[in-house]
Amino acid sequence: MPVITNIEDLKRIYERRVPRMFYDYAESGSWTEQTFRENTSDFEEIRLRQRVAVNMTGRSTASQMIGQDVSMPVALAPVGLTGMQHADGEIKAAKAAEEFGVPFTLSTMSINSIEDVAENTSAPFWFQLYTMKDQDYVGRLIQRAKDAKCSALVITLDLQILGQRHKDLKNGLSAPPKLTPKTVANLMTKWAWGIEMLGAKRREFGNIVGHVDSITDTRSLGTWTAEQFDPSLDWGKVEKLMDQWGGKVILKGILDAEDAKMAAKLGADAIVVSNHGGRQLDGALSSIRVLPEIMDAVGSDIEVHLDSGIRSGQDVLKALALGAKGTFIGRAFVYGLGAMGQKGVTTALDVIQKELDTTMALCGERNVADLGRHNLLVPKDFGGRWQT
Repeated sequence: MPVITNIEDLKRIYERRVPRMFYDYAESGSWTEQTFRENTSDFEEIRLRQRVAVNMTGRSTASQMIGQDVSMPVALAPVGLTGMQHADGEIKAAKAAEEFGVPFTLSTMSINSIEDVAENTSAPFWFQLYTMKDQDYVGRLIQRAKDAKCSALVITLDLQILGQRHKDLKNGLSAPPKLTPKTVANLMTKWAWGIEMLGAKRREFGNIVGHVDSITDTRSLGTWTAEQFDPSLDWGKVEKLMDQWGGKVILKGILDAEDAKMAAKLGADAIVVSNHGGRQLDGALSSIRVLPEIMDAVGSDIEVHLDSGIRSGQDVLKALALGAKGTFIGRAFVYGLGAMGQKGVTTALDVIQKELDTTMALCGERNVADLGRHNLLVPKDFGGRWQT
């Protein structure tokens, strides 16, 4: 077993172990992938202030996200097709998150269903909702999340229309994978993944198959999904969904200060500053670059989280020091899951927590709640010199 010291170590194992179409699904962005790349590279522009001769005993990464105690302010982001990265992937990731003491968010487009995850965990998890045209289905989906005792609804706002991801189209992405000559040739090199997948509880979208009458096979599922994302989603519909849920709501996909103000006005519990991991509007700014402007606009009115680009505990610290109360990791935990299953997710979380703790200490802080701009050196033009 190789020694794992950072998230990149997990990524290398992940790439060797998982079929190409699912690796490419996670490790790609839309169009030119500019935003996908800058989500991570922009973190590098922010430097840290080292402090010395400060008592570093009794450190803690513990915090809260939307009033929920967390061992560190890092949630597992909703990632579609997680159950194709590893057999029973959503169940394994949720169990790892529960044991570690951080939130797990189940995607609408998961392989394991809401009920599957609920049956295998005891801590309440969060459920991410894509708004669909089929209002009856959406209503039943929300009720299923309520029945499963999900503690928050994460409404994704930035996928009314699907951004084009070239690799997914060229690979013929599907769940389960279509057995083309190219796919079969690749699967033959991923025998360990295949053996485990044979014993998986599900290999199709568990929140959809069996819950929509018109879906009878993978082909009809693909057609239904492609037609279902709701381009008419507006703030009025968001408010109705919030009322329908009746519990804690996080609005994900905010990248503009004006949208952040609208989310706060609606009374959401939190927003997630996110560009969908660079998978939607290519050419949009990175999440970390727009975070300061959004904090200035709504930081005192609503809890702000950050998603897209986090690959280390230092990235987490930078987001927190800029004002975020929490962060989400997607690819970072998927690398671990694909590499080593549940143990790999735990390893990814452990790596990030250790990096966060060590960096916090070297910056002269003992508690994540004390992090702030005083811990950072931010370029004067980090927000950009843009004209609108």
